[in-house]
Amino acid sequence: MPADDAARRLADVQTRIARAAKRAARDASDVALVAVSKTHDADAIRPLIAAGQRVFGENRVQEAVGKWPALRGETPDIELHLVGQLQSNKAAEAVTLFDAIHSLDRTSLVTALAHEVQAQGRHPRLFVQVNVADEPQKGGCAVREVPALLAGARAAGLTIDGLMCVPPLGLEPAPWFALLAKIARDEGLAALSMGMSDDLETAVTIGATHVRVGTALFGAR
Repeated sequence: MPADDAARRLADVQTRIARAAKRAARDASDVALVAVSKTHDADAIRPLIAAGQRVFGENRVQEAVGKWPALRGETPDIELHLVGQLQSNKAAEAVTLFDAIHSLDRTSLVTALAHEVQAQGRHPRLFVQVNVADEPQKGGCAVREVPALLAGARAAGLTIDGLMCVPPLGLEPAPWFALLAKIARDEGLAALSMGMSDDLETAVTIGATHVRVGTALFGAR
């Protein structure tokens, strides 16, 4: 991606966030833009870094291991988020590499992450992924199970920053974002990871603190 194209795409997304935040009487600086770089190689990512983007998201631990250590060597202030499903046997690598993990969704992963956090002394920000529409093909904790999972995480010594969701494809996202925001309020959690390229404005107006944007920044795969 040419440098000027990357800068234009980044500016366009930042403008969309700022306009949505203004409509909701929010400060745009309270919304973190996570540039989802999954499937894109280092050469496709560098122009966005050059344009000023510093927060990136990956779906797979192994893919991130293959490209981000070198990229962070070039730009040490990169913040890296895991936004895809995490297998318990990858917890050690995830805690080593990522600054935030958005996909905590089951007790076995609580146990694995708690062990690695203690062993490594690293404390990535943690989001519980909620399957807001109870879709069998999606990861995430069922809505009814969120309080118990949070209690278990806290008992294991983990600090949970917030919640994450992916709304059902093809349906109006606002009710699902509102549900996630309500659960977060009920549980005393401040961070909300929700909203992507097509619906980030809706997410920001409902309270998103992190939007995960891939296509609008990198183009269609």
